[in-house]
Amino acid sequence: MNEDIEPADYLSSHWQTGSSQIPDKVEELVRLCAGSSENAQLYRDMLLEVIRMAQADRNRWDAKILLQTIRELERSFARLALFKRRRKVTVFGSARTAPTHALYHLAKSMGQTLSRNDYMTITGGGAGIMAAAHEGAGVDNSLGFNITLPFEQHANTIVRGTEHELGFKFFFLRKLFFVKEADALILCPGGFGTLDETLEVLTLIQTGKSPLVPVVLLDEPGGRYWESLLNFFREQLQSAGYIRATDFHLLRLAKSSEAAMQEILDFYRNFHSARWLGQDYLLRLNQPLHQQALQQLQTRFADVCRDGGFIQQEGDRGDEMQEPDAEFSHLPRLRFRFNGRDHGTLRTLVDFINQPENLKNPGTA
Repeated sequence: MNEDIEPADYLSSHWQTGSSQIPDKVEELVRLCAGSSENAQLYRDMLLEVIRMAQADRNRWDAKILLQTIRELERSFARLALFKRRRKVTVFGSARTAPTHALYHLAKSMGQTLSRNDYMTITGGGAGIMAAAHEGAGVDNSLGFNITLPFEQHANTIVRGTEHELGFKFFFLRKLFFVKEADALILCPGGFGTLDETLEVLTLIQTGKSPLVPVVLLDEPGGRYWESLLNFFREQLQSAGYIRATDFHLLRLAKSSEAAMQEILDFYRNFHSARWLGQDYLLRLNQPLHQQALQQLQTRFADVCRDGGFIQQEGDRGDEMQEPDAEFSHLPRLRFRFNGRDHGTLRTLVDFINQPENLKNPGTA
């Protein structure tokens, strides 16, 4: 997620401890628990925020929300650390799809295809499309983010009671992890919940609040579910200026599990990852682009740069070595001042750098 963190001096100017001993006690506690961790400053600020809330003595409901949120986050981080190095794809779809339906068999095939390509399948852990995808993937390649409801609610039999099941009390945290953990998103037909997830995912990527990943709309051959929705987007949203024509580049339509899988594999053919570094945007590559391709970038994608800037390719740089993902600092990258708006065009830029004819050494990508 691309959320900003408040500067380190935020708390010192926005809160009063009422006691000069509190900061010292917090520092002592952080040293005891975190030692020389590079996250020590972040842990300090977390503790000070809790103290600030305690001093304000918020109402009990607010305090319980904060406590439950922290507990749920920490438990989720710990569980998902077991699968940290695995590529993952989140599959959305209706819990009411019957095992006899063609979409059920398609979702099962999708899980199998993801597993064959060493991708884990994340779902909401329930029945229907979710159970089908897990059935195809198998428990070792599945993660179920189940929601705890006031009435009886169980995860599907594939992940139930295993370390591959993760329960959530809050919908917003569950949605966070659906996107945070996903290297791609596959959306199958469903009801209000599926449409909610579809629009939220698109909003997050369109606004840059979520990393750019493949978003595949999967339907059965001859199915019109997603095509009907895309027609509504064009006729009602694009025509009124509510969305841009380039926003459609964020989506791909597929009518088979193999086609959906190919969209994901194509996305990561040469593109590795992206991140902000100060005011610059980095697109990491598995292989550098040749000079002619770089020249084409300057003309075809100049609009994604701020203030008349340009896109430059560079190799290993030491300025990422202190970053959390410094392990990738050896990769070639494209660096530019992204305008932060045109994520649909950014998606076409990724398509461009993935084309074998644009690679300096296409045989090694």
